[in-house]
Amino acid sequence: MKIKSIKTGIIRIPLVTPFKTALRTVEYVEDVIVCVEADNGEVGFGEAPPTAVITGDTLGSIQTAIHDFIAPALQGMELDSLDLIMQKLHGCILKNTSAKAAVDMAIYDLYAKSLKTPLYKLLGGNAPEIETDLTISVNDIPQMVTDSLAAVKKGFKILKVKVGKEGLKDMERISEIRKAVGADVKIRVDANQGWTAKEAIQIIKAMEDKGLDIDLVEQPVKAHDLAGMKLVTENTYTRILADESVFGAADAITICESRAADMMNIKLMKTGGLYEALKICSIAEIYNVECMVGCMLESKIAVSAAAHLAAAKHVVTAVDLDGPSLCKEDPYESGPLYEESRIRMTDAYGIGITGVPVNFA
Repeated sequence: MKIKSIKTGIIRIPLVTPFKTALRTVEYVEDVIVCVEADNGEVGFGEAPPTAVITGDTLGSIQTAIHDFIAPALQGMELDSLDLIMQKLHGCILKNTSAKAAVDMAIYDLYAKSLKTPLYKLLGGNAPEIETDLTISVNDIPQMVTDSLAAVKKGFKILKVKVGKEGLKDMERISEIRKAVGADVKIRVDANQGWTAKEAIQIIKAMEDKGLDIDLVEQPVKAHDLAGMKLVTENTYTRILADESVFGAADAITICESRAADMMNIKLMKTGGLYEALKICSIAEIYNVECMVGCMLESKIAVSAAAHLAAAKHVVTAVDLDGPSLCKEDPYESGPLYEESRIRMTDAYGIGITGVPVNFA
């Protein structure tokens, strides 16, 4: 079974509400969809969002990397030589992690289908059902409270609140949300690199002193400021989650050895796909560091690939895979079942998605 072709298309899906963080505001998903076809006619699907402010990737760069570099390198390779395929994928072009991730997950989808097994079982098969949080975008406080209450009403028990724009004002946001949703809802705070180390320590300590019971704080400082993040980790009780600071295995080793953070957020668009993400899971297991599996602003294909990873690994103790819940519509057929906060794997082979309404070329 050989790789016959690798094609791409574009999908555009409106969001329920604008997605706002300290880094950007987005009103719709517009992603590259990848179709990898084998010589027997079977296909695998992948997806990559353009997230230039984090990965540096754009729609144009993703498609160019796939058509001009990745596809020529992989066409004709035997699918059962998975390690060789992944080595070629990661060696044929530097960086371009989103393009690699889309092709990587499509190949894993195809590979699992060839073995007639769901992807999460192929990767370890730990938990067929996982629970995700829901993102609350940065807005004025009344709007964030309203959005938080709406999420809880839908059944979400974990909220990931975006902050990082207004320093100590962020503590007021969290305080009002906690007051509104009560003590039983878990709150995670994501600063998206929006604070300095001093600000982060001041804000997190203030939240601790006020008894806001924050589950974790994600990427409080700039991605490159590992010394600053370590300072925050050492001077607060709340768990610190490294996100933009961890792209690949080398970053994971640095974080774990230095104890710059308590946890690591694995995102396929940063790692370049499942192959490298699995390495980070192994590193985390060695150092006894828990992981979150998260997503960029992705639709159901990429989020489902990440969900299979989360469902497969014990070291993954937190899940931030709310992309499909943020979309106004689901244009795909089949796949894991997204039931508000619950994501349930099915017995479908591969990632499980069978229908993709995209014109591939």
